[in-house]
Amino acid sequence: MSQQNGVPQNDGFLPYPKGFATNAIHHSQEPEQWDSMAVVTPIVTATTYKQFGPANFKKYEYSRSGNPTREVLENVLAKLDNGKYGLTFSSGLGATTALFSMLSSGDHIISGSDIYGGTNRLFNKVATRFGIEITLVDFTDLETFKKSIKSNTKLVWFETPTNPTMQVFDLKAVAEIAKSHNLIVVVDNTFLTSYLLRPLDFGADIVCYSLTKYMNGHSDVVMGALVTSNSDLFEKLKFLQNSMGIVPSPFDCYQVNRGLKTLALRMEKHKENALVVAKYLENHPKVEKVLHPGLPSHPQYELFKKQTSGHSGTFSFYLKGNIESSKKFLQTLKIFTLAESLGGYESLAELPSVMTHASVPPEQRAVLGISDTLIRLSVGLEDVEDLIVDLENAFSSV
Repeated sequence: MSQQNGVPQNDGFLPYPKGFATNAIHHSQEPEQWDSMAVVTPIVTATTYKQFGPANFKKYEYSRSGNPTREVLENVLAKLDNGKYGLTFSSGLGATTALFSMLSSGDHIISGSDIYGGTNRLFNKVATRFGIEITLVDFTDLETFKKSIKSNTKLVWFETPTNPTMQVFDLKAVAEIAKSHNLIVVVDNTFLTSYLLRPLDFGADIVCYSLTKYMNGHSDVVMGALVTSNSDLFEKLKFLQNSMGIVPSPFDCYQVNRGLKTLALRMEKHKENALVVAKYLENHPKVEKVLHPGLPSHPQYELFKKQTSGHSGTFSFYLKGNIESSKKFLQTLKIFTLAESLGGYESLAELPSVMTHASVPPEQRAVLGISDTLIRLSVGLEDVEDLIVDLENAFSSV
């Protein structure tokens, strides 16, 4: 990484967001706002607040509707994504539930075909029961996307990179097509975080997160978030957040806010470790293919460089063999933990076909390339030499 005027320059990728770490540590967290002058945002656990008179309250009335600890986190999240408004939810799927709850029976969502299995399940087995139509498309094919737009289409949803096959989409091109039809564009930015990508800058209306992952970064909180600069969308989502009661606890909000203070540092190490591991895997005789958008071998590598500041620690690869080979490999790992989720300080490995994406129909998994030999890694913050040794030992078992 080179330096220019003392600021790190990200060779080949977009520059890192200026002031990111400073904003994560200080934005909306001035000690003067608290009577105690606490430097760290207090955890306010009160469920209700005293009123001056009936319906005459200072700022908060009931903690589901608003909470001081949660509000600080929401403000910080908005700032880090170059947005105006942030909203947090009890989980990433809770945030997604609020999104489709803005729609009505008979409306249509166009979703990326390669998405988190839980999102696929929520759309196809829950949203459809409320009369919302779902179409899954590959957004690398813009013509197919255009042809999928109908008179009742209201919202476009996709991840980039996708989970778990790491496809990359042209954010600006998708947004321009969607805007020409007055569609709401939502980008799930969980894999990259606002440190490496800010979708609102490319035309998205809403950014969605599972804060459970990198944003919290310590595998001890389940939470989701939405960020937008559109005041109308914010008011609708704020109403749903309160009306549906899908809010996080004050303590969890404190935890995520604490995690954000080291996000820039953590993402640098995740990125660095993952690249070392990915290059090692690319040259391993028992690996068929590595799917990492930060490698020149990735089909959308040049596009990825134009719209991000790099990739995180999560990527996938195809192991040579069959499902028994995958099981043996994963069960032999010692430092990589065989577990679902991603984005924590510890390294994780999983088999999407039977774990995170088991709810995706087999025929759809086959089309997407989610085979029984596709392994997803979340490379953590350990010494990378130890991770390589762990992988090598696992390869020797298959």
